[in-house]
Amino acid sequence: MPRHAPGHAPGNAPEQWPNVTLHVVTGKGGTGKTTVAAALAIALATDGHRVLLMEVEGRQGIAQLFDVPPLPYEERRVAVAPGNGEVWALAVDTEDALLDYLELFYRMRRAGSALSKMGAIDFATTIAPGLRDVLLTGKAVEVVKRKEKNAKNAYDYVVMDAPPTGRITRFLNVNSEVSGLAKVGPIKNHADSVMNVIASDQTAIHLVTLLEEMPVQETIDGIGDLRANKLPVGGIFVNLMRPPRLDETQRGAALEHNLNSDQIAASLALVGIDTPRLVAVLEREAEDHSRRVELEQRELARLSDLNLPMVTLPLIASGIDLSALYELARVMRDAGVTS
Repeated sequence: MPRHAPGHAPGNAPEQWPNVTLHVVTGKGGTGKTTVAAALAIALATDGHRVLLMEVEGRQGIAQLFDVPPLPYEERRVAVAPGNGEVWALAVDTEDALLDYLELFYRMRRAGSALSKMGAIDFATTIAPGLRDVLLTGKAVEVVKRKEKNAKNAYDYVVMDAPPTGRITRFLNVNSEVSGLAKVGPIKNHADSVMNVIASDQTAIHLVTLLEEMPVQETIDGIGDLRANKLPVGGIFVNLMRPPRLDETQRGAALEHNLNSDQIAASLALVGIDTPRLVAVLEREAEDHSRRVELEQRELARLSDLNLPMVTLPLIASGIDLSALYELARVMRDAGVTS
């Protein structure tokens, strides 16, 4: 995908992941992965598609973004997209996911409810966190497979707001996680079924980052880890991009402390401001801004070296609300996230 400035993505770009049904979104904490996942769901829902947006960490971040009450373990419509598309949301709970599993494979929901009351489920998932992960990822895979079965409650796409980058490989690589629990049997078979989808071209794992050293390094490390475990990396979403306010020549002058102070003072005087101290403040701000742009360009080059599709998303100064999600979704579509 061609690189581009935030908010100026090329129109009519080819779709980047045409065969993908499950979009997994991860990123370092604070990079805005939940916002990106929500905007991606709207982008994918455009033109009549039905999309399920899932969260698996119990933070109710989706409910906050869409300004709806806390989500129960129930699929609920939270937004419509241009062209009569629909975004549904689900907050996946480990306990309810296990009850679903018992009902789906053994018709044992009542027995599972009894185990829940006894605290057995919490105990099991605490001593065997791999079991928790296979239940959470298994729910996503169950939803994906509805499309293959032409089920009435099927979705065209599933978007998962997944755990942070540092835990994503372990979370998704459920075969490895359950290997110490079961070599054979229903749990192992379920894990195999989950991995058949997660490790296939039906899935794309996207990473969200900011153009700062730590998030970029964690993104690079995360991609290396995913690739080493043969998990399908999708693309990189560079969030909160700000366009440079000075051109290259002006930034060079600012870094060399060679700005024309008299010209700055004259420009201030034209609007009725005559404060010599303000000139020095503006010169320092110009230098700080120029150093920031240098850093961002350097980190963007590091990401470009990964040879992955990259989508840049603008900083929205007014903050993130529903209208901002639609704007980010538009940028994604222009960048070729979906046709």
